[in-house]
Amino acid sequence: MRSPVEADLFRAAMRELAAGVTIIATGSGDGRRGLTATAVCSVSADPPTLLVCVNRSTEGHAAIAEAGIFSVNVTAAHHRPLADRFAGRHGVRGAERFEAGAWTVLETGAPILTDAVAAFDCVVARTVDWTTHTIYLGAVVAARVAPERAALLYRSGAFADLPAPAA
Repeated sequence: MRSPVEADLFRAAMRELAAGVTIIATGSGDGRRGLTATAVCSVSADPPTLLVCVNRSTEGHAAIAEAGIFSVNVTAAHHRPLADRFAGRHGVRGAERFEAGAWTVLETGAPILTDAVAAFDCVVARTVDWTTHTIYLGAVVAARVAPERAALLYRSGAFADLPAPAA
């Protein structure tokens, strides 16, 4: 078997893969936890399933495992400060992160960002541990969409806006 590519080169190449910025959230009340993530994708439309990859060192990881639910909130262009906050760039942790932004719930009780471009409310269906991360497969039980909002993207360590498609 061939040797894997050097980790630094892999990280540099992955930074060029533009991705939507999401906030993964779970829990309720003082037990709410959340993190910014780009490692999110659709798995199946029937049944509706998506996956999120969460580093096991984050406080959100343990909270998702314990609660068995999570939301995926696709951020809008105006959510840059919120994405930074949930990425831990301002030292804010735990439920305190939710003091910014407007939050509600759908079916599971996981926090939903009210003005997200899209939001998915999920029940953990399966987990796969892989090195530093856990892949959470989520059965989507509710969703909201607001395609008229510009989306927030991430590439090369910077945010960029993707305008909404013309109607």
